[in-house]
Amino acid sequence: MARITHELPRGTRLDGYTIERVIGGGGFSIVYLASDGTGQKVVIKEYMPSKLAVRNEELDVVASQEHFVERLAHGRRLFFQEAGTLSSIKHPNIVNVINFFRQHGTVYMVMEFEDGANLQGYILKHKGNMSEAFILTVFHGLLDGLQHIHSRGLLHLDIKPGNIHLRPGGRPLLLDFGAVHEMMHSRQFQPNQVVTPGYSPIEQLDPGGYVGPWTDIYAIGATLRTCMSGQPPTSSTKRREQDTLRPAVYAFKKSYSQRLLAAVDRAMEVDPMLRPQSVDELQTLLDNGEASGATLEKG
Repeated sequence: MARITHELPRGTRLDGYTIERVIGGGGFSIVYLASDGTGQKVVIKEYMPSKLAVRNEELDVVASQEHFVERLAHGRRLFFQEAGTLSSIKHPNIVNVINFFRQHGTVYMVMEFEDGANLQGYILKHKGNMSEAFILTVFHGLLDGLQHIHSRGLLHLDIKPGNIHLRPGGRPLLLDFGAVHEMMHSRQFQPNQVVTPGYSPIEQLDPGGYVGPWTDIYAIGATLRTCMSGQPPTSSTKRREQDTLRPAVYAFKKSYSQRLLAAVDRAMEVDPMLRPQSVDELQTLLDNGEASGATLEKG
């Protein structure tokens, strides 16, 4: 976990919830374990951009410099929009937002707490090498959730191992919709998009690129490959200049079925037009029989 600064102290009360401890966060937010009035555990995500803001003695989030005031206000609006979008999406494989509110000069999103592990930490612990049965169980669930998002006219645009939570039995939850965008009729690149090297396809980095379901599909393919290799793939910009990434059908042929590996390679095509254009197309490529009894790898 990245070093967290300016976190709320234990015992802080927020709209009827009590902060217990920090459990995660990054450059734009802090994530807490908290409890409600009945003692039920919840997860609270606070908008706290460390490069723009500090916390004052009243625990309010304020701009650290005068010229950051407008950027901080803009970020709050986007965070509130994310919370509103997520609260309206209900699916077994999408994080369940149960409340959101403004307090202390910032915005808070309250999510249902579920036991499990983050896929990124899980991959690092096991150095990749996830079994095929495990991969199919996790990714069929993720694709079901992603299909639901796309059916609502939305794109996630930040799928990666760190944004996937694994519940017992390998049941996945897709997290962090901070980059979510509506599908535009023009399908053109949106300004200020989040990009993650290795997982963001070329059209997400190009000002004139067209983003669509195929954009999320590239990120799914890159995440699938990371479950095998244990590390992020080469960035799409480097691949466009000179693609030295060895196709999965050769790199992992001793460990996985050719059908699974071919689906990964198709999903990770640098040219968006060569990828599956919808979740249904990718599901068909992956559908080599139902994986059963998949559990979190031991150790």
